[in-house]
Amino acid sequence: EEEGDAGGCGADGADGADGADAGGTAGVEPSIPPGSLATFTVTVGATVPTGFEHTAAEEVKEKIGVDVRIGKDRGRIYFDISTDKLFQVHLLRSVDNLFVVVDAYQHYQFKESKEETLAELMQLAAKLPWANALEVWRLNNSLKKRRGRRRGPNGGAKRGKAKSAANRAEIAEEREPEQQPAETQAAGEGRARDESVAETEAVAEAMESSSLSSEEVEASEPKLIKFRVTCNRAGDKHSFSSNEAARDFGGAVQDFFQWKADMTKFDIEVLLNIHNEEVVVGVALTEESLHRRNITHFGPTTLRSTLCYGMLRLCNPQPSDVILDPMCGTGALPLEGAIEFNSAFYVAGDNNDMAINRTVHNVGHILKKREEGDGAPGLPIDSVQWDVCRLPVRTSSVDIIVTDMPFGKRMGSRKKNWDLYPSCLREMARVCRPGSGTAVLLTQDKKCFSKAVSRMGGLWRKQHTVWVNVGGLHAGVYLLRRTAGTFGETPEDIYEAPGNCHVKEETELS
Repeated sequence: EEEGDAGGCGADGADGADGADAGGTAGVEPSIPPGSLATFTVTVGATVPTGFEHTAAEEVKEKIGVDVRIGKDRGRIYFDISTDKLFQVHLLRSVDNLFVVVDAYQHYQFKESKEETLAELMQLAAKLPWANALEVWRLNNSLKKRRGRRRGPNGGAKRGKAKSAANRAEIAEEREPEQQPAETQAAGEGRARDESVAETEAVAEAMESSSLSSEEVEASEPKLIKFRVTCNRAGDKHSFSSNEAARDFGGAVQDFFQWKADMTKFDIEVLLNIHNEEVVVGVALTEESLHRRNITHFGPTTLRSTLCYGMLRLCNPQPSDVILDPMCGTGALPLEGAIEFNSAFYVAGDNNDMAINRTVHNVGHILKKREEGDGAPGLPIDSVQWDVCRLPVRTSSVDIIVTDMPFGKRMGSRKKNWDLYPSCLREMARVCRPGSGTAVLLTQDKKCFSKAVSRMGGLWRKQHTVWVNVGGLHAGVYLLRRTAGTFGETPEDIYEAPGNCHVKEETELS
């Protein structure tokens, strides 16, 4: 509920241009030391799928090696990082958006009247320590430009003939050890790590050369800066709306920097996050949410890639695991797994031919990007059309099942879920390994799911639940463990006949 309120206020506050237009003249980049070689530490904030804050914190600790603070407002985390390691934040898979913190106030004392509060926010704009945050924004822009030039306009690198030959020779030399027969298996199992290292090196190279970009900018004409202020507000004790805060704070920012307000074609986005008494001012480091990274062919209920990553970390894939998504929709879950946890093998299935077609196209898109970018060829994933209640899969042959079940809103119905859930849970229990198998299932139809699991008492045990926000809906990610009970000899077989499923609807889910 808090997340939905905050998200709604954020949408309201995104148009805080009314006051920002009041400043008049357009400005230039602030006079801060461009391309400074000195490193300094800043606080980076990230928005993550609500409920998976601890999962994101684990990933940051694992990949960057720093401690994480979970924000008071659900769906936000904060961590300190030095500017020479800034590129590492773009390797995170669990975050939606990134921003650098200008300043934060844990117990901001708002005035009683709206006018006094807004006047104080306007005064705050001129008092904030902007310099470090804006230098990080400049470095981040240089990083994105360098990566864009390296990859070319279509993701792959459009190189000249001589340059192309030299690069191919370099790549062949670098990858020669991986192509030796004795190391083929190790290379396959560690492909995700190798690609991550390669990307890290490429991004680090871009960061090292960022000072050159800054010098080029300094030598050229001063660039006119366009900006907008986005306010995300949560709390019922504020005398002002997010629109009003963004409008007045934006006007003060414009007066201070002499920037030009532009709601759509902006260079810099200033964030004003207000959660009860907590106020955080930041500068955005991402232009659009990172959750759209894998999917080009969307369905009606496509899952965000960041949420998929959180669900996959919850089931903890191991090398050689067989992982099944029996209601894959657009393939978001197995595709994220095949990219990030690619020492396992993924099977994506759905009973709807349009869903399978979208999955095939999304997998093909990633394969094409890898070919253009000199990435490792192939993905450990396959897709098939099937009935979720009659899977063409051998009994006790699957290690992990991870899927987005129909909520009964956009797809299917609540009434049909009462037949579908018990039947598909039973079929999942049949194919899953007794004693060690795991299922991570997402659904918003909590009552129906809990009843279905209780009828599967001899086959599944519910171990953990993560409550998440999915498009404004309060849903649960359920971690189930397969018991050691032998399929076909448990009490629930009295209720469910083998393969009994009369519900054949379009379960195009993720």
